[in-house]
Parts: sequence; C-alpha cells; structure tokens
Amino acid sequence: MTKEEYIRRMNESDDWAPGWEAIDNEFERLYPDVKPAHFATDITARAMFGGNEYLDGYSVYDTGKDYKHMVTYGMSCLYAGEEFFGKKFSGWGYEMTIRLKEEKAEDCLWAAEMLGNLARYTYQSKSFFGFGQVIAGNGSSLHIGTDSAITALITVKDPTAQTLDTPHGEVAFIQLVGITESELNAIRQDIGNIKVLTELMRKDNPEFVTDMNRTHSYL
Repeated sequence: MTKEEYIRRMNESDDWAPGWEAIDNEFERLYPDVKPAHFATDITARAMFGGNEYLDGYSVYDTGKDYKHMVTYGMSCLYAGEEFFGKKFSGWGYEMTIRLKEEKAEDCLWAAEMLGNLARYTYQSKSFFGFGQVIAGNGSSLHIGTDSAITALITVKDPTAQTLDTPHGEVAFIQLVGITESELNAIRQDIGNIKVLTELMRKDNPEFVTDMNRTHSYL
C-alpha cells in the first residue's frame, strides 16, 4: 500500500483501523469461521482520555481444543493516521497473547487484567518486552484469589500467530507463558534456564498453553 492509497482510504472512512484489521485478519487465518469473544476496555478509562487503561480490548478465540487463545489490542498502532504510516515498527512492535486452559472465554478475564497491567508498565516505564524474558510475580498465583503453583511468566514467540507487516510497521505476537516458582528460581540462578525450560515445555506442550492447575515443574 502506498502512502497515497493509505491517505485515500483514511479519508474515505473515519473509523478505518488498519492495525486492528491486521490483527483480526491474522487470527481469522488461524481460526476460520470462529467468532471471538471480544472484551473492550471502558473508553473513558483509556489513557488517551486521561485514564490508566492502555489497551483498547482483548479477543478470546475458541481453538477447538481444550484451551482459549487471547490477543491484545493496543500495544501496536491500531488506528489510521498519516504520521503512523511507513514506520519500522507499529507502536511497540508487538501485541501480547496467552493460551489458557479454560472452558469459557469469561474464565480468561483474570488474564486480561494481568495483560492490562503489563501494558501499563510498558507505556509508563518505556520498557518493552521481547522474546525469552522472565516476568516475576510476588510468589502468589497469577490468578489473584485462586490457589495455583503458577506464579510468574516467561515470554516466547507465539507458535502460530505470524509476525505482521502492516501499513504502520511490523507487529510480532509475544506469548506469555505461566511458570512455577521453582522454575522462576532456576532461571534466577541461571538465565540460560529460560531456553532449557522452553525446550522442555515444547516437548509435551508445543503451543505453550498455560494451565493454572499444573503442579509439576520442568526445572
């Protein structure tokens, strides 16, 4: 798409959101004919209106397996604007995903709050995430109010969602994966254990599904 074509499309449609459209298209490729459950953040609470919500929403896809696939909207540049065209990276250059072993989309909303907190951290601290990082918690369950051995996160490249080349620049999909405190401690002792952990997990969990009922540790 040329800049002239972009401007023409933008002028023809006030609500054109090429970044959002690109994310939707990729997940429609992954899950054809599946209508996701979409959860929008309160407009008045969004940062652009003075609030502290930096994501516009989340979509949760039924994968047809025993888990759901959630994707964020807001780490990349979603909406049309001439100043956004032709950048190397769209916004922060990624959106976040997580695969959760949950029965219903509504059961995933605790993770939406977690992802929203990570987005807020990035926007306010200007510290963004990449692949192969660890995100420590406070030693308690990631799902606040529940009893789970999953207390922290690592980041991996989403196994199926492909990096996008959008009019606003590149958008990768960084997947968050829940880990145990034992695994976190092993990583703290040797950062190389992140690679060891991901390779061990990949053998029986190639899509890196977070199961909050998991009690065993790979490390």
